[in-house]
Amino acid sequence: MHEMSKEQQLYLKALKKQRLFVVFSQIFLLILFLCLWEISSRLQWIDSFIFSSPSKIFNCFIEMLLTGSIFAHLFSTLKETVLSFVLVTFFGIFTAVLLWYSKRLSEILDPYLVVLNSLPKSALAPLLIVWLGANQFTIVTAGMSVAIFGSILSLYTNFCSVDPEKITLIYTLGGNRYHVLRKVILPSSIPAIISNMKVNIGLCLVGVVIGEFLAAREGLGYLIIYSSQVFPFVYLLHII
Repeated sequence: MHEMSKEQQLYLKALKKQRLFVVFSQIFLLILFLCLWEISSRLQWIDSFIFSSPSKIFNCFIEMLLTGSIFAHLFSTLKETVLSFVLVTFFGIFTAVLLWYSKRLSEILDPYLVVLNSLPKSALAPLLIVWLGANQFTIVTAGMSVAIFGSILSLYTNFCSVDPEKITLIYTLGGNRYHVLRKVILPSSIPAIISNMKVNIGLCLVGVVIGEFLAAREGLGYLIIYSSQVFPFVYLLHII
């Protein structure tokens, strides 16, 4: 086995120290924020009823864990988010491939995709409920609507920016557009696809929560909207 040189060992050691420093700094900032929040709440620098505190949130979470009430809401939101994410990933890649494969189709659909991507998705949620009804399908659709159009545009742009010399080489060797797609476009776009998926999982969660605000009887969005409706009465009792 080839032994590492002293310079390589020093480099790997420095790299390990850098990673440990980054992780430590991230944990330290989180702990510092939580401590300042807790201290501010206990010393009445902020209204603990409105802003709460980490200890109260933790106790509430433990209480919901013991009663089991949190699991149904978490599972519902998780299931809808994963389903939205899978559908967005599939349809995003499929549609981006179609647009790349057909220049004419991309020219026709491009302005519509840009307009649909720029629409405020939260404003579409009430319309989706009217069109599709208050059910789980509507919530999944709301989750998809937040991410799908941006995903298509991002992937299509990446497909079009692949090194043209590699594409020319495929044609020179007798390949066709399908071979270009399979041998060049998709392999070269794997980092972009993975990066796109990282963004989409968060956007799908946002869309699902928005859908649960209006069309759910369980889920994190339902918990948020229920708490916001109950809060004014609880706050009134608190100040009295």
